[in-house]
Amino acid sequence: MFSGSDTAWILISGGLVLFMTPGLALFYGGLGRRKNVVSNMTNSVFNLGIGSLLWIAIGYTMACGGAGVVIGSFDFPFMAGIGMDDLTGTVSTYTYSFLMCMYALITPGIITGSVSGRMRHKAIYIFVALWSIVVYYPLAHMVWGDGGLLGLSDTSWLGAADFAGGNVVHISSGVSGLVLCILLGKRRGYDKLSYRPHNIPFVLIGLGILWFGWFGFNGGSALGATNLTGQVCLASSIAGGVAMFSWMLIDIIRTGKPTIIGGCTGALAGLVGITPGCGFMPLWVSVVVGLLVSPACYFGIILVKRVLKIDDSLDAFGCHGIGGIFGGIMTGLFAEAGVGGVTGLVYGDPMQLVRQIIAIGITIGWAVGGTLVCAGVARIFTPLRVKPQEEAIGLDSVLHGESAYPSFNGLD
Repeated sequence: MFSGSDTAWILISGGLVLFMTPGLALFYGGLGRRKNVVSNMTNSVFNLGIGSLLWIAIGYTMACGGAGVVIGSFDFPFMAGIGMDDLTGTVSTYTYSFLMCMYALITPGIITGSVSGRMRHKAIYIFVALWSIVVYYPLAHMVWGDGGLLGLSDTSWLGAADFAGGNVVHISSGVSGLVLCILLGKRRGYDKLSYRPHNIPFVLIGLGILWFGWFGFNGGSALGATNLTGQVCLASSIAGGVAMFSWMLIDIIRTGKPTIIGGCTGALAGLVGITPGCGFMPLWVSVVVGLLVSPACYFGIILVKRVLKIDDSLDAFGCHGIGGIFGGIMTGLFAEAGVGGVTGLVYGDPMQLVRQIIAIGITIGWAVGGTLVCAGVARIFTPLRVKPQEEAIGLDSVLHGESAYPSFNGLD
């Protein structure tokens, strides 16, 4: 039955998720170098264009149309055959598609944080278009679609729980970013130069927008204005706040000084970590997630960079990949049937943890394989990496002919 209140909430949620994209642009723009800030911001927002076209053309039908193990169907190109009176749950199918579209638009932007300052925009555009088709749409269907391989629907195969995109959004984008930065290699002079955030206020403002938008990201996944929606939003905010505190505490212990960059990174890790299980776990678990996800990401970033000797420029894998994996495991541990109908290990079902780990493994494998394929195809049309002299000059000037801080302001 159609619900006006559910429709209003999902439309608001979709708008909040859309607002997260310029928030991500500010976050990444501030974390990068001054000569690449326009480039980093462009990478975060350009998918609003090509991604919108892809979603209406084939994204909806692949991710949401019909039943299938890996993809839905190709029965609804450009949403043909769907009318205003068609419902998905208690809202129109158009409303549901609007929210799902917003998820699809922001996810590829996360990947670009791993390749900041060295990947050609033409290569990024080709890669993201292919990646949406090869990786994102199938994963969205596998987790949330009817009959999907990984999800919780009555016709799904595995029965793993992913409330708002731990696998679909964060693990997929984080792992894909990791693979891309390995393929591209390190930034010029990475082992010799000091790479520091050039605009800390940008980072803080970006984090604030992302945090605000996360209420739509996680809260919208309740697919209605219900009692669960309030718990999801509260759990998300608590996890983000506690993780900010936890990360800054680590900063104090290790360096003697709390940093706002650390606090913002911790809050982001907390929001990522609570995303898979916010609609399945009791509220108190959000405190546990917040306390533990920051050290998991903090030391995970250090370990991965030392072991793999990689340059994950803006720590997309460190926050989103590791945070998403952590959140999926916590869901398998602490999910309670009274919250979202799923029982985890702590409440009596050890197999749910096994399901979560299998789903995480499949997601990682799908993201790795899909990224290698998409990068390989993109290479046919253009080199992935800019020339050394272009990297030295800065991508803003070379690729855009723009400067975030024009010389008449005395900043160049």
